[in-house]
Amino acid sequence: MTVGEEDRTGIAGSGDDGPAAPGRKRPRKVRGQRPWWQELPILIVVALVLALGIKTFFVQAFSIPSRSMQNTLQVGDRVLVDKFTPWFGAKPERGEVVVFRDPGGWLDDQPAQRSGPGPNAVTKVLAFVGLMPSADEKDLIKRVIAVGGDTVTCESGKPVEVNGKPLDEPYIYPGATPCDDFPVGTVKVPKDRLWVMGDHRDDSGDSRIHVQEPGGGFVPVDDVVGRAFAVAWPVPRWSTLPVPAGFDGG
Repeated sequence: MTVGEEDRTGIAGSGDDGPAAPGRKRPRKVRGQRPWWQELPILIVVALVLALGIKTFFVQAFSIPSRSMQNTLQVGDRVLVDKFTPWFGAKPERGEVVVFRDPGGWLDDQPAQRSGPGPNAVTKVLAFVGLMPSADEKDLIKRVIAVGGDTVTCESGKPVEVNGKPLDEPYIYPGATPCDDFPVGTVKVPKDRLWVMGDHRDDSGDSRIHVQEPGGGFVPVDDVVGRAFAVAWPVPRWSTLPVPAGFDGG
C-alpha cells in the first residue's frame, strides 16, 4: 500500500495553494509592526497625559523665587511638593514647609524675581504638565509654625513660643532673630488656619507682616497646595525637608 503525501505530513490541505480542509482554520497573517515615526506621537501624548496627571494629583515641582526661606532653600532651588496626601484628608502640621496660594495681597509688593526673556512655548508646555516650575503661578512657600487652635507668641528678644513652649529653630538664617525685626505679641490661630513664617525672618513677608490686614496674617488650610518634601535641583543641593525635632508634640 502506498502512503499518500497527506498521511506522511499529518497536515492535510496545509499548502498555500489549496483550500483549508473542513474543520481547520486558515492561519492568520501576522501584521507588520508600525514604523517608529508613527508610534512616536502616541508615546509623546501618553507621556504628557501621565505627567499632567502626576502634577495634578501627586507631585509638582516649584521654583524658589526669593530669599525668605534661606538657608533652608536658596533662590533658584527646585522643590518637589506632595499634592497626594491631602486627597486623603492630611492637613499641614507644625514644622512643615508648605506651598500655598496667595491668601490675598501677599504678593502685591513683591518685586519680579525673573529677569531676561520670558518663557518660550516649550517651557510653557513643560510647566503646564509639571515637568518644569511655572513662572506664572502665584504661590508662596513658608514654614508652618502653628495650626488651628494654637497660640503663638512672637516678641522682641525672645524665641517664638507655640502654646507656651519656646521653639528651638536652628534653621533660622544666620544673623537673623526669631522675632526682633517684627514682633507681634500673642495671637490665637483660628480653626482651619495656619500661622507661617520664613526661615530668613529679616527678609520674609510672612504672617507677622500681614497680621493687621484682612485675614489676620493667617493662611487658610484650603489654600495649601502641598508640602515641600525635597530639594530636587540643583544636584549638589539634593536633600529632604523633614520636620525639625523642635516641633515634636507641638
